[in-house]
Amino acid sequence: VQLQASGGGLVQAGGSLRLSCAASGRTFSNYAMGWFRQAPGKEREFVAAISRGGGGTTLYADSVKGRFTVSRDNAKNTVHLQMSSLEPEDTAVYYCAAPPGSSSYLGTSRYEYNYWGQGTLVTVSS
Repeated sequence: VQLQASGGGLVQAGGSLRLSCAASGRTFSNYAMGWFRQAPGKEREFVAAISRGGGGTTLYADSVKGRFTVSRDNAKNTVHLQMSSLEPEDTAVYYCAAPPGSSSYLGTSRYEYNYWGQGTLVTVSS
């Protein structure tokens, strides 16, 4: 499984960015997907997850709830993270991740995912 994240950049506080993650190597729609982030000097933390299939179930970290939206396009084997009302505290490297197996369960721990993209840097200036 290969994951390729893109869409990061520099944005002012209050602005928006959309991250994308292109997946290959297995049947994309059969697997949940997750987004994590890691700020300098901090642990990698959960941001959002979306269920397999149509993506009818989503989970968000409390810190991003109401500001971020995760979605998936199975026809393009891509998962997106739409980020709005960005804050300087959102500055981090963002990673997409995929679990090892097909399940209806949505993990929020980094240890529940074993495929990772290379990360894309999001910098929010104040």
